[in-house]
Amino acid sequence: MAKYTGPACKLCRREGEKLFLKGSRCFSEKCSFDKRSFAPGEHGRIQARQERESVYGKQLRAKQKARRVYGILERQFRRYFGVARRTTGLTGLNLLQTLEMRMDNVVYRMGLADSRAQARQLVTHGHFNLNGSRADIPSMLVRPGDVVAVEESSRKLPFFKELPDYAEKRLCAPWIERDLKTMSGRILRKPERAEIDGNLSEQLIVEYYSR
Repeated sequence: MAKYTGPACKLCRREGEKLFLKGSRCFSEKCSFDKRSFAPGEHGRIQARQERESVYGKQLRAKQKARRVYGILERQFRRYFGVARRTTGLTGLNLLQTLEMRMDNVVYRMGLADSRAQARQLVTHGHFNLNGSRADIPSMLVRPGDVVAVEESSRKLPFFKELPDYAEKRLCAPWIERDLKTMSGRILRKPERAEIDGNLSEQLIVEYYSR
């Protein structure tokens, strides 16, 4: 299962905005983007002063930003786009809904992880189940009616004993019904566009793959 293992803060600097890849750290003074908001590399400062960007450049940046927000490599992202294009409805919205229904993203949207990277790690280590069956694949896609819950054996660990107190302070997505007593969540429906990150430009992504 491939994933990006490099510095997360460099991704934010490359996109020119905070992607909140490190959770609460991005809101603290330790966030490196606040100190160095220009692009990484030898010519990063020069690129920051250049405002011209081609249509292709805008499309590429929109696609790269979405990939980095959800922590997905190109091959898998392209496959998701293929599924979205074959599905009835708006291709861009279908793509974002598919990304939101990933197992690791659902755990993050439930407020049970500080970031998608942490959610991915928790799922990979087998701490969650889907409809009572162990689910240790972050890319698994859930459906409306599915129940995601913390494994019974994992609830004895110190991290999960303290989790309800931390999760209570975090917002839960409106398309998920969360129960902190059982540390579970039921998928009510697919998210609407207004409930997904507004700084993602799905239309530019569609244009990029439609060249």
